[in-house]
Amino acid sequence: MNTPGQMFNDGKVYERMMGRWSKLAGNIFLDWLDPPQHLRWIEVGCGNGAFTEELIARRAPAAVTAIDPSEGQLSFARTRPGAKLAQFHLGDAQALPFADRSFDAAAMALVITFVPDPAKAVAEMARVVRPGGLVATYMWDTTNGGVPLSPIEAALNAIGKGYPVRASSAASRRDNMQSMWQAAGLQAVETRVIRIPVAFSSFDDFCDSNLVPIGPAGQVIAALSAGEKEQLKAKLREQLPIAADGHIAYEAVANAVKGKVPG
Repeated sequence: MNTPGQMFNDGKVYERMMGRWSKLAGNIFLDWLDPPQHLRWIEVGCGNGAFTEELIARRAPAAVTAIDPSEGQLSFARTRPGAKLAQFHLGDAQALPFADRSFDAAAMALVITFVPDPAKAVAEMARVVRPGGLVATYMWDTTNGGVPLSPIEAALNAIGKGYPVRASSAASRRDNMQSMWQAAGLQAVETRVIRIPVAFSSFDDFCDSNLVPIGPAGQVIAALSAGEKEQLKAKLREQLPIAADGHIAYEAVANAVKGKVPG
């Protein structure tokens, strides 16, 4: 099985495929969290730094420590002009290399379903955040077709190419997020749904952005023959909501949860 670090090893390609949608959802997430400025943050699973940049721009943190298992993603994140404040490190969400109570807040953006043991990662975030501090995540609702790439998942299934199920897909459900946060001993736990518009100027724009060898779908697409790729495109043309002028628009849905470390 490919690890998240192997599946998401090209930060530039990931930015075109998912980074823009990550930012839209991340901004709503940050508005909902409404944290004070000048906090010491840890971002767990920072990827290519899309959320890192928004966190720095919108919440003026005192410091940001960001970890990810993919050196390719981290290399791209370090090039972001708006992420210079952050310190990027290779690391595992299930074994954070930091002392207890090292941070004021912890965030995990679009990662939790890729962690083999999500509950362990939540416990680790709670461990490294001080009493009274914030622990939060948001994730596309993978069990209900909420991912921006859900049309590709449906098309792959339609041509008999099973889309890989994330090992921890159930962690994206709102009720499971609530349960994990409570099980980690976090208090004042709240959840919400985040909805964002996904749009492409044309079918070619959709394909150029999404039919790339990144992420779970990308692993399947990379193994398709030329003929199978044409079948996939034909099925996408049938299933996508393509308007008369060629543009494509639909909605992506994420679930979010937040809680506080007991004082």
